[in-house]
Amino acid sequence: MLLPTREQAINGTYAAAPLLDFAKAAEALGFDSLWAGDSLTARPRLDPLVVLSAAAAATTRITVGTAALTPALRHPLIGANMIASLSHVAAGRLVLGLGSGFPMAETEEEFASVGASFQGRVGRLDEITALWRTAWRSGDEGEPTEFEGRFWQAEHLDRLPSPAVPGGPPLWLAGSDTPKVLARAATRYDGWLPFLPDVDAYARARRRIAELAQEAGRTVTPALYATITVNSDEAAARAELEHYISHYYGRSLDQMRTIQAYAWGSAEKCAEWLGGYVRAGARHLVVRIGSLDPEPQLKEIAEVLLPAVRALGPSTTVGSTPS
Repeated sequence: MLLPTREQAINGTYAAAPLLDFAKAAEALGFDSLWAGDSLTARPRLDPLVVLSAAAAATTRITVGTAALTPALRHPLIGANMIASLSHVAAGRLVLGLGSGFPMAETEEEFASVGASFQGRVGRLDEITALWRTAWRSGDEGEPTEFEGRFWQAEHLDRLPSPAVPGGPPLWLAGSDTPKVLARAATRYDGWLPFLPDVDAYARARRRIAELAQEAGRTVTPALYATITVNSDEAAARAELEHYISHYYGRSLDQMRTIQAYAWGSAEKCAEWLGGYVRAGARHLVVRIGSLDPEPQLKEIAEVLLPAVRALGPSTTVGSTPS
């Protein structure tokens, strides 16, 4: 389940206590994970690593994760240190969804505001994750303590704190279904987190990642980032989602649903829609509630949608996101 950090920003109601109440409620209702998005100026919100540290400290079971963190917005060594610190607070309950930057003009401006190059951002993401993994293993005997890349160089990496889990938390690539993305997900990352609106395209891509991962002797978790608005009145649900999207992205639902996965209507209808992705191979669902006031929908989603989706795929986990 996605924590409503962006929604707070839109409403102008920044506060930690409601986010922690949301996190504790999600855990009590049986959700598997809590997620937070990342943006400085394009779609501002509280910092996800800080918010997730607080959420992890306020809970005991639920996994916490980023959906998605943009590593280029932070110096790689600062990022490595913050993530290692968060992994200790979360006691190993951490997963990182990582993105190279949403292809919008606002994101390009955001990169420029911190002196990061928007061009070549895909290669920079892969290099930053390689640096992080080098840093997180550098305290082990025989592991390198220096990193020499195209964009970043670092030494004395063994001076940084080691994460709670040896080698660091799982890193999931938040990306699409292009051949290059699928190859990167299969060979460099531990999971694939798309928001594909076409379940058939998802199924094809998931099968291709499985093939490539098997060839590389790896296991990759197939996930999905999806947005739902639950209301038995379908017209009212669509209107609420339209309002949400216009404030979140400054675009219409019809524009955004061509690139992202959205559903609206009754909990049963949304569960059946998500079930299509489970049948296509999704094994973790990162759910964003498409509402500027998401908490009232949380209980119905837990009581109706969660068991329905789990019945389709017993190994499927469902998390909410604070967008």
